[in-house]
Amino acid sequence: MKRTLVLSTLAVASTLALAACGEATDATTDATTSATSTTTTTPETTETTTATTEADGEISADHNDADIMFAQMMIPHHQQAVEMSEMLLAKEGIPAQVVEFAQGVIDAQGPEINRMNAMLEAWDQQPVTDSGGMDHGKMGGMSGMMSQEDMTALEEAQGTEAARLYLEQMTTHHEGAVDMARDEVADGQNPHAITLAEQVISDQEAEISQMKQMLTDL
Repeated sequence: MKRTLVLSTLAVASTLALAACGEATDATTDATTSATSTTTTTPETTETTTATTEADGEISADHNDADIMFAQMMIPHHQQAVEMSEMLLAKEGIPAQVVEFAQGVIDAQGPEINRMNAMLEAWDQQPVTDSGGMDHGKMGGMSGMMSQEDMTALEEAQGTEAARLYLEQMTTHHEGAVDMARDEVADGQNPHAITLAEQVISDQEAEISQMKQMLTDL
């Protein structure tokens, strides 16, 4: 009788243990399924963020003739500033602060040239890509542009005299760029072009003041 009771008790205990095991397994499976479900949503969030970022960088197609003229004229204007700066950096005996300034012109205006060419392409216009062999004689009438004689004088100058001539020419050059940018702000339509024009005004007016101080220090 006692043996039968012990066996019955063991049977009940085994049944309860198996039931508990089954419940634990189900809980583990549910937790794993839930974790997997949560993980699969991550790529969708990443893709949405990337798409939004790319869309923010797109150039608006809205534009008018003033926007086109601004880009088509400012690109060669910037190209000449870069050419003048590279010409100066190739010389010896240039004061360090003028060297640093000239390098800053290259670093700032190179990306702006690329941005304006991207604008032209967005407006179905041909980009302005010829940065070499510029006809300075024909461009002398553009606001602030140096003539061929001006460029020759800079090329032949050396040392402190070259630095002085560069700063004088670049001041005039910047003043022309500011005038062109103001025209774009007044007459342009494309928001990206207007924003760039406002940046040109802000940056180059500050640089004009800086160059005037450097001329005083020479």
